Amino acid sequence: MKRCAFLMLTTALLSAPAFAATADLEKDELTLGFIKLTDMAPLAIAAEKGFFEDEGLYVTLEAQSNWKVLLDRTISGEIDGAMMLAGQPLAATIGYGTAGEVITPVALDLNGNAITVANEVWAEMKPHVTMDAAGKPVHPISAAALKPVVEARTAAGEAFNLGMVFPVSTHNYELRYWLAAGGIHPGFYDAGDVNGQTGGEVLISVTPPPQMPATLEAGTILGYAVGEPWNQAAVKKGIGVPVIADADIFAKNPEKVFGLTRAFAEENPNTTLALTKALIRAGMWLDASRENRLEAVEILSRPDYVGADAAVIANSMTGTFEYEPGDVRPAPDFNLFFRENATFPYYSDAVWTLTQMRRWGQIAEAKPDSWYDATAKQVYRPDLYKAAAEALIADGLATGADFDFDADGYRDPTDAFIDGIAFDGTKPNAYIDSLPIGLKGDQTPSDAITN
Repeated sequence: MKRCAFLMLTTALLSAPAFAATADLEKDELTLGFIKLTDMAPLAIAAEKGFFEDEGLYVTLEAQSNWKVLLDRTISGEIDGAMMLAGQPLAATIGYGTAGEVITPVALDLNGNAITVANEVWAEMKPHVTMDAAGKPVHPISAAALKPVVEARTAAGEAFNLGMVFPVSTHNYELRYWLAAGGIHPGFYDAGDVNGQTGGEVLISVTPPPQMPATLEAGTILGYAVGEPWNQAAVKKGIGVPVIADADIFAKNPEKVFGLTRAFAEENPNTTLALTKALIRAGMWLDASRENRLEAVEILSRPDYVGADAAVIANSMTGTFEYEPGDVRPAPDFNLFFRENATFPYYSDAVWTLTQMRRWGQIAEAKPDSWYDATAKQVYRPDLYKAAAEALIADGLATGADFDFDADGYRDPTDAFIDGIAFDGTKPNAYIDSLPIGLKGDQTPSDAITN
């Protein structure tokens, strides 16, 4: 279902009082984790606008130091659930990294990231970037403009270090996708190489999101892929230039999800229903109007949430994005919280993430298409989502037109990638084999490098 930017979504219903809390909650006092990024907004809004409380939930939101700690504490039961990277529940379930059965009943947003390079790197890139008649860069900018910069520095004996937030983050896969589409090999994960640098022309490593600007300023990394507000923070500090937003790498890409253990969901089905309802309502509220987005900016700027300057957060949250200082461009879809069915946990979103894990060697062996489908269905739970959506309709807080009830769990095939290569979630191996750089068939990293 298409929706224009900041369309008023069932506004009267959203402002109406909740009819009743979800009945028979197994657990009503919860602690949920998050990382200080603007796309934690659904959790903050569900708390601040009373959506959790409407469902009978008393929720404490607790910032976590990094993504690993957040996942580990969810799996151990120290916290009840959390905002997660789209790849975390999948990786945990297949045993890559911290193992545990984690499910996703609701997605939190689509898009929301960008890739930023240091000022000196941008200066070296600019001669290779197409400019318009006014002398401004034509977007999207291909990593082909970065390739001669990497080659020159490599020839001079300099490592080209880049940062991303976590090995199974969408940021990692978007950065690698962009590099590979521009002819730069980002490296493979292999036995003994947990950093994914085998055969790479660049060295990609992990930096926690809030530390990205300081790490760039110190010269430890030359660029990074991260969510907001940490790209716009580099512009404000005058230390870096965002060169591409992730919506220009893969439009409507999966970003953050809400994750909790399978055991929690099975032991607390009514509580899980209540959580899902509250988070869907938060997404609806965030995309209902520009005024709501502006209110969300103020909420997110508070120290308990993101704790960044409101003006920096507003750059991406209210329909624009700043690249070079003063080069502010429209970006109505930079964050999608409900529009374009952003909250629906599509199997195809999970499958795309799994294809990138296989492409770069995090999944060491080839898997049949049926494995991708089964794994997606093990983790992503549209059945739980639909139950929550139907309950919201019964409560008078939404209408059937707000949801994609006809979905079979797969989005339509799309070629909305920077390289134009089509992705069909039902045919993951054909997609993997169509990508020019990366593992194919039953290849291992050594096979791919040799060939």
